[in-house]
Amino acid sequence: MTPLETSAPPRRPDGMWPVVLFIALAAGGVFVAKWSPYFAKVFSVAASHTLGASIVTGPHRAAPPIGAAAAVSYAVAYVKDIWMAFIAGLVIAAGIESLLPDGWLVSLLGRTSWGSASVAAAAAIPSMMCTCCSAPIAVSLKRQRVSNGAVFAYWVGNPVLNPATIVFMGFVLGWNWAALRIVMGILLVAGAAYIGNRWATGTEAAALRVDLPTVPKGSRAARFFKALGRLTATLIPEYLLIVGALGAVRAFLFPAMGPALGGSVLLFFGLAIAGTLFVIPTAGEIPIVSSLMSYGLSSLAGGALMMTLPAISLPSMAMVSQAVPKRDLARLAALVLLAGLLTGVAAHFLL
Repeated sequence: MTPLETSAPPRRPDGMWPVVLFIALAAGGVFVAKWSPYFAKVFSVAASHTLGASIVTGPHRAAPPIGAAAAVSYAVAYVKDIWMAFIAGLVIAAGIESLLPDGWLVSLLGRTSWGSASVAAAAAIPSMMCTCCSAPIAVSLKRQRVSNGAVFAYWVGNPVLNPATIVFMGFVLGWNWAALRIVMGILLVAGAAYIGNRWATGTEAAALRVDLPTVPKGSRAARFFKALGRLTATLIPEYLLIVGALGAVRAFLFPAMGPALGGSVLLFFGLAIAGTLFVIPTAGEIPIVSSLMSYGLSSLAGGALMMTLPAISLPSMAMVSQAVPKRDLARLAALVLLAGLLTGVAAHFLL
């Protein structure tokens, strides 16, 4: 006689309250950190045609000397600019792991298809976060078995397709620069989605098969705070250390500018690499490029910085590496570098 097989009772539906709470948290966080400040700022930028001093050099021609003081000053200035958006990113990321219906995200964004990537890129546009603030969300998306292509489309789409940044760019650098950013930004996001899916492995390689993630135990509230605590503890310490390290050496990454140096082809390649690694707050590339060009930087190198600075950074890649293989991140970094070089060439010949 075959013994009866027993199984755990099915998970009781939680109703719609977790979804409503997630929408409220996500919309509220983005409104406070992004939509409201940007709406207020756009009028002043339209009138003044400036976003203020560069976070790299301040009002000076060159960044401060390499050292601990430069690390601390940059970390403080950077955190002061992004802290609300980073908290919003952590809360949204925790909500993704705990409040959305189990398996919903993987069924919507888990396929290695242009459809999943397009939905992710569309969701990135109103999010308007910098690469570091959207990194916790990318980590949580990946933990929910979202495809690499959709994760990359959302993560890169946040900074490069940010509509507020593009409007600011139009008022400060000119609408020809804003148009170039839109075109190259769309191409970069599409390329990021393609390479994310092109080199996908395991279950991601099967475009028509979607495996649901294991449903964690505990109430929605307990899962939310557990996820929030884990994300905070595992992401923030390393993140701040790398931000400080980059701030310490920014005088090396961005040398004092002058007309003799600004048109150098070697500087063009060097700044493209520096822009891929360096970390800035949202729209920080605009005053950096504007300031450096006022001291003699060419449009060739300016175009490279305009694309590489916001797209990704070493701190954001370190965070996302907790969920995405490092080889995939290296490929994405190479794509961002290539996009920056092509943008610089386009800026040189077209702007």
